[in-house]
Amino acid sequence: QVQLVESGGGVVQPGGSLSLSCVASGFSFSKYAMAWYRQAPGRERLFVANIVSTGDLINYLDSVKGRFTISRDNAKDTVYLRMNNLKPEDTAVYYCKAWRAERDKTYEYWGQGTQVTVAT
Repeated sequence: QVQLVESGGGVVQPGGSLSLSCVASGFSFSKYAMAWYRQAPGRERLFVANIVSTGDLINYLDSVKGRFTISRDNAKDTVYLRMNNLKPEDTAVYYCKAWRAERDKTYEYWGQGTQVTVAT
């Protein structure tokens, strides 16, 4: 069965750092793009970062550019999100997504989410 297991969430002070990991199983990880999304209380889930299957194309939400880094290790079926200089507005549940598009169809799998809280 497809599974995306996240880890690394927690509580951190403003300006601090956290590293999230998402380990995939049950599908061909290297054929899928991977992305991170986040959802704050009462808000819609927002795109944060994406990395294509080969790792050579990356894009970010504007507000995290220069602070967050997405990466992947296809040998370990794992995608990472390094978060530096965290701000209170980064507080959210962070979700890992695997996805692949064919014509007008998009196939996607979601992780369970992990809480990131940025506060003094």
